[in-house]
Amino acid sequence: MTYLRSREARVEESQSKDLYEKVYEADRVEVFFKAIGWRVAGHGEAVRIRRDSRWNVPEPELTLVLNGAGDIVGYCAGNDMSSRDIEGENALYLPQAKIYDGSCALGPGILLADPDSLVDLPIRMSIRRGGAVAFQGETSSAQLKRSLEEIAGWLTRELAFPDGVLLMTGTGIVPPDDFSLAVGDTVRIEVGELVLENVVER
Repeated sequence: MTYLRSREARVEESQSKDLYEKVYEADRVEVFFKAIGWRVAGHGEAVRIRRDSRWNVPEPELTLVLNGAGDIVGYCAGNDMSSRDIEGENALYLPQAKIYDGSCALGPGILLADPDSLVDLPIRMSIRRGGAVAFQGETSSAQLKRSLEEIAGWLTRELAFPDGVLLMTGTGIVPPDDFSLAVGDTVRIEVGELVLENVVER
C-alpha cells in the first residue's frame, strides 16, 4: 500500500474499504511474505492465475535487493501476481490472493545501485493478448508515498536476513476493474533499465 493508485484500487475492490485507507495513512508499513526462491519465475518463464479466482492482475514493482545488513544495494523488476476478488472478499484472505505457485516473477537480473539512484525510476507495464496490447500503463518510483529506506527499515526491524532479501515495493499501475488476465497473455514489465517478460498460465 505504497502508491496512491494501489490504495484507490484496494478501496474499490474491498468490502472493508476503511481498512486500506488506514493502512495507507499509518506510520507502520504493510509488509508480508510473498515467495521463497523455488516458487519464483524468472524472465521468460510462466506466471499463473489461480483456478479459483475470476479477477487476476499483474502488479509491476521496483524490487529492492537488500544485503545481510539490510542495506539497499541494487534492484530488479518484479511482478506481484494478485487475485483481486479473493483479497476484496476479505482482507484476511490476502495470503491466498498473493501467495500461490507461480504468483511471483523477478528478473531479468540484478543491477547494483545506490538507493539515491532509485528514487525516480520509470516503471512501465504492457499486457499483450492475441498479438494486440490489452493494457498498458506507466508510473515512477517517485510516486511512492514512503522512502525506500523506510520500507526496507520496516521489513528488517524485527526480521533478520543474513543472506539478504528481495523486497517488492508495491505497485502504482493497476488495470481497470473490468480487466482480468487470461491464459496466454504476455506481461512485460520495465523497471529502469530492466525488462521482465512472462506468459500467463493457469
